[in-house]
Amino acid sequence: MAAPQYPEGLVLQIYADKLAGDVQVINGLNHYIGMRTLHTDDFIEFAILPYIIGALALFGILTAIINRKWFFFSWIGFLLSFGVIALVDFYRWNYNYGHNLNPEAPIQVPGMSYQPPLIGYKQLLNFGAYSIPDVGGWIFIGIYILLLSALFFEIRAVIKLKGSVHPAFAITMLCLFFVSCTAAPRPIKSGKDACEYCKMTITDPRFAAELITSTGKLFVFDDLHCLKGYYAEHTAKLKDASFYVVDFVSGELVPSNEVQLVQSEKAHSPMGSNTIAFKNVTDQQQYLQSNSGVPVNWKAIIP
Repeated sequence: MAAPQYPEGLVLQIYADKLAGDVQVINGLNHYIGMRTLHTDDFIEFAILPYIIGALALFGILTAIINRKWFFFSWIGFLLSFGVIALVDFYRWNYNYGHNLNPEAPIQVPGMSYQPPLIGYKQLLNFGAYSIPDVGGWIFIGIYILLLSALFFEIRAVIKLKGSVHPAFAITMLCLFFVSCTAAPRPIKSGKDACEYCKMTITDPRFAAELITSTGKLFVFDDLHCLKGYYAEHTAKLKDASFYVVDFVSGELVPSNEVQLVQSEKAHSPMGSNTIAFKNVTDQQQYLQSNSGVPVNWKAIIP
């Protein structure tokens, strides 16, 4: 973490069996915002993780000794499962520590959460928080790359041996590839999700929207005003982004190119855009008949 008052930065290192770095200083800062202090003993993962890593390493050695395809594929399956579970567990801890705050904390910002990034960068008040793999993490990443490369060459060898691939198999794998690489919107969690732009907790999702980047990152916003502001600040990075807006009637997330917008002073949206979206024209017209307002083009939000 970096901030003006800590120009040299603060570091928290996560080993397989302990926490290290500037733990005490970070715990002192956490006290002011109401976040729980960090202690190695609070994480059961540190007690079992060394054994899991050891077992996976032993499994790898046995794979080389036994030299059987089914054993190799089993090892890959266990390693991939371990990676996914570890990331989910890391996200869960980050979320709990960043959201479950002491209501009597000296520093309180309404709607503000302090969940650190899983990977990458995030601004938390005046701190810039960076989360990146350390040496051990890069070793694991290197192992996954080598294993996936080995899996690729193994599958290619099987294809060459059999001469061709059944069309149904090829189509199925292609579909799975596209499904796995395509990000989709998710329901907004009222009272839990925070707006990426204004950091306020979303309490009325009828005005909310989502943005999904070309790399699959998803951001939520409590108002189209916030979505517009965020886009204006990151336009260069969001040229290929997808946008979804909540249908005011059903609460369903609808692609931006399918919504009908209305701006009305009676809407009273959280951040003052007073703009609401409808999935179909009929709902839009019914709203305009009973409320003062004007239709708005999506280009007015995202040019």
